[in-house]
Amino acid sequence: MLQNELYYTLALLQVEGVGDILAKKLIHHCGSAEEVFKSKKSTLASIEGIGKSILKNIQDKTVFYKTENELQIIENENINIWYYQENNYPERLKQCFDAPVVLFQSGNIDLSNRKIISIVGTRQITTYGTEFTKKFIEDLAPLNPIIVSGFAYGVDIVAHQVAMDFGLQTIGVLAHGLNQIYPKVHKKYIAKMEENGGFLTEFWSDSKPDRENFVKRNRIVAGMSEATIVVESAEKGGSLITAQIANDYNRDVFAVPGRTTDKYSQGCNNLIKTQRANMLTSAADLVYILNWEIKKKEEKNIQKQLFVSLTDEEQKIYDYLTEKNNESIDIIALDCGLPIYKISSILLNMELKGIIRPLPGKIFELI
Repeated sequence: MLQNELYYTLALLQVEGVGDILAKKLIHHCGSAEEVFKSKKSTLASIEGIGKSILKNIQDKTVFYKTENELQIIENENINIWYYQENNYPERLKQCFDAPVVLFQSGNIDLSNRKIISIVGTRQITTYGTEFTKKFIEDLAPLNPIIVSGFAYGVDIVAHQVAMDFGLQTIGVLAHGLNQIYPKVHKKYIAKMEENGGFLTEFWSDSKPDRENFVKRNRIVAGMSEATIVVESAEKGGSLITAQIANDYNRDVFAVPGRTTDKYSQGCNNLIKTQRANMLTSAADLVYILNWEIKKKEEKNIQKQLFVSLTDEEQKIYDYLTEKNNESIDIIALDCGLPIYKISSILLNMELKGIIRPLPGKIFELI
């Protein structure tokens, strides 16, 4: 983005009463942010949503002083700018009507990988939630997804940590400017995250981590992802807002079920019960519903191995399918005496080893 156009775009976003939706409308109508400031009042007044107060605010020169200060910080901190009309802007987020006009970015983020998922949940994560998140990301690691979250306490930071442990790219979406970190205790993770991933925000350097900012950032988390996973949530919580936004954006939503007596499973159970989320018991559920495919090259390489190491449970399923040829996941679980919550993970591991392949209708067969 040219420096001149960035200057006017940031200035336009500082105009009181002009948000992302109206800013896009003005830019589209006038051709550029610079032309918005140069256009006659009569021209701007003809645009739907532009009243007298906004016309007056566009004439306010103080927006340029604020912009100059912010540009200086951007330069000093080596912050990158993603503009909604450029190719480096997250493709799925670009499709959202209320997506930010600009995003401020730090680190080494590469969005060429289209497998992007967001993992959200309570800040009071339990042992159950922690263990599920670790196993879920570990099982997904061979598919190399990008893990997006909000860099907050609880589920967020666990998801980021596990992603880094498995060498996956992870992105933290912040509710404040890039010149600060909240919570401060998470500063120790910044350097490692920026090596393979980094941070995104729509907020300027003078923005504080206020409550309303967290709600706003949730639309970025949901909008840039193919699917949103809620690991744990109480009956009310910010992660449920993210799930609702994801549904509004027509994205897939998944929720991890829990016991009816568990406080931080209430939100997830309600999402599943009201059909606002798919039930997620393992990585295999996500892979199946999103129709993610194992790379053919990996399958062929693995098939050349004459002897593949199998666990006792995998061997039982292998012997069963040798006799049956193919069968549905429910029947495999029943006949092999394995719980349904466990069978999905076992089948995914066997698929990654190149032993079985999924067919339509949740049916599996030997390769």
